[in-house]
Amino acid sequence: MKILHVITSLYTGGAERLIVDLLPLLRNGDENQVELLLINGVDTPFKQKVIECGIKVHFLQMTNDVYHPRVVVRMKRFFQQYDYDIIHTHNTASQFAVPLSRLLKSSTAKLVTTEHSSSNRRRSHWFLRPLDRWMYNRYDAIVCIADRAKDNLEGYIGHRDNILTINNGVDIKRFLRPVKEALSQECITITMVAALREEKDHSTLLKAMKQLPLNYSLRIVGGGPHVVADAVKAECYELNLDDRVEFLGLRQDIPDILEQSDINVLSSHWEGLSLSSIEGMASGRPFIASDVDGLREVVGDAGVLFNHGDAQDLASKIRHLCEHPDEYRAVAARCQEKARQYDISVTASRYLELYKKLISS
Repeated sequence: MKILHVITSLYTGGAERLIVDLLPLLRNGDENQVELLLINGVDTPFKQKVIECGIKVHFLQMTNDVYHPRVVVRMKRFFQQYDYDIIHTHNTASQFAVPLSRLLKSSTAKLVTTEHSSSNRRRSHWFLRPLDRWMYNRYDAIVCIADRAKDNLEGYIGHRDNILTINNGVDIKRFLRPVKEALSQECITITMVAALREEKDHSTLLKAMKQLPLNYSLRIVGGGPHVVADAVKAECYELNLDDRVEFLGLRQDIPDILEQSDINVLSSHWEGLSLSSIEGMASGRPFIASDVDGLREVVGDAGVLFNHGDAQDLASKIRHLCEHPDEYRAVAARCQEKARQYDISVTASRYLELYKKLISS
């Protein structure tokens, strides 16, 4: 099979991480030809990693407005040069641009898209629903990364036989570490690995830190739009947490950072199926997350959930784990066992099965 994945860019985020881990496995040895098309082809660590894996990367030279009409024109020219059996899109700009460009060029390629979140801002605007329905109608298969994401999408556009769930996965073996047996009460390190974007709730974690003793410190790992990052850092300063909170930015040594932590946290407003939550759960440390869609399903029966936006509840649950060693170890062990269910090899196998079914039909 000739397979093309299309995504806006390879900055940072769950969809981008999935691309990095998934594409090499989709080659299935040398059975399939797998390539990647970026709307914004700016160099990033993720992009370099894909290239190092031997995946051919194309890009459209769009570095600013990825929703500009020129994207469709340039994509049409691209498809005049290359043909594929499967074209698989991720994220909104790609989801719209590919069907629009294909209107300008007939093709037998099967179109697949992945919904990476259980919600988005577009769905709150009723006037965008007809446009979204047109877009989704162009796809032969719509993959949701969790059952809750599937339920929410069907509630938005209606039930369709071509909507299915394939859980996201990570390269679990990179993150597995021995379960931590004990922690020093002199200095307890909390870590949150997440892009600084609107769906993440760094504010609640910072307010929880304000309620925790001075021997608790926080590391925030990830990048994002300046407006969001600046707001998070400004709140940190306003809460007088400068000496207890460290912003590490984009990092490539996430497994080591998670291992050095005592508690891993993900505070969010919503998620699809969070890859960073799976990574944190695999690390041999207790994982605490917001009780919201996309986290509840993955974390709930293994880790610890706190009430969405409730800093006091989060602080209380962090302290409880750190002050009860037996429960601390039990939660860490359950998290690690649950994370093993989300290995990227399972995700790749299910995508390849879907591609073969679409082509044969």
